[in-house]
Amino acid sequence: MAMADTSDPRVHMKQAAARAALDLVQDDMVLGLGTGSTSAFFVAYLAQALKQGQLRGIVGVPTSEKVAQQARSLGIPLTTLDEVSYLDLAVDGADEVDPQLNLIKGLGKALLREKLVEVHARQFWVIVDESKLAPRLGSHVPLPVEILPFAARATVRWLNTLAHCRAALWLREDGQPWVTDNGHFLALCRFPAGIEDPQALNQTLLAWPGVMEHGLFLNMAHGVIIATAEGEVKRVVRE
Repeated sequence: MAMADTSDPRVHMKQAAARAALDLVQDDMVLGLGTGSTSAFFVAYLAQALKQGQLRGIVGVPTSEKVAQQARSLGIPLTTLDEVSYLDLAVDGADEVDPQLNLIKGLGKALLREKLVEVHARQFWVIVDESKLAPRLGSHVPLPVEILPFAARATVRWLNTLAHCRAALWLREDGQPWVTDNGHFLALCRFPAGIEDPQALNQTLLAWPGVMEHGLFLNMAHGVIIATAEGEVKRVVRE
């Protein structure tokens, strides 16, 4: 992974949360490996533990080509969902966490594979710094939605008809759409006052044929590891 900016206090928090998640890992586990900056630290620490013999028999299921490349480069054995019946544990970051431990994920552009991997996990734990906590989903970050390239702009027009939603196709710096590992485009949906009813929005989005998946991860996380600026690392378990 690229060298982290150690002058940024958020980096230290991400590292602390990722390091704490290693306590959840036991020998011979099949692990879901998340995508994103905090998850990249976890993968690096996991590889270090394997190399030093602190953990044995670990096999990972990556949630993106990027994390698969990182894991391979660090010597972590990989498998796929097709080859295992379940995952013992998945560890991933989040872009936003509400008080009920519902999540917005996907600003790392891997939400569909993340959701598919993590729904197969017996336990799914989220690692974040305290800046990712929000009173309501959508308060601080947009909701990414993975959409079919066919009629993508028509799908974005439909997204803009949803209550309080301001949607746009997610474009690269060169003006071309971002393309996911699955060959889909991404839209960003902004809700100025946050998402009033995430469950209803979940159902509405999945009922539309141009939507392949979205970044609402509702009732999925078993727990969240939160690192604070004061150096504290807290575990919160969903009731």
